[in-house]
Amino acid sequence: MDSTLPAVAEELLKEIKKAFQETSHVPDDLLLGLKFIFGPSAVPALDLVDQRSVTRVVSPSGRTAYQVLGSSGKLYTCFSSCHFCTCPAYGFSVLQRSESLLCKHILAVYLSQAVGACQELTVSEEQLTSILLAEEEEEG
Repeated sequence: MDSTLPAVAEELLKEIKKAFQETSHVPDDLLLGLKFIFGPSAVPALDLVDQRSVTRVVSPSGRTAYQVLGSSGKLYTCFSSCHFCTCPAYGFSVLQRSESLLCKHILAVYLSQAVGACQELTVSEEQLTSILLAEEEEEG
């Protein structure tokens, strides 16, 4: 995880990872902390993790992106390195209104990493480029 998240959020995600590695579950106090820090994104993000909706897409050069199958059935591309998601909620709630720290998709990426629930997909450089360009074409 990158240090661009507030320290309290970073620490909580580290504690979740540690607890899950030790006991294979996340204690209630950490789940409450998740809800407190990430607000309305927390429960839907946990649902996405439970549904194994997060896929880490890796190219041979090591470039990485994440794809999250949203609750609506749409696939969103997320970049954990800069906390960016292609979903409308990210643009509205995170960027425009500053109501949330992260959208549920990016939070699901972090939680999937913490509990080892991230699926893996290796693609060619061209395939990764197509994934990234498809997002751009949809927006434009």
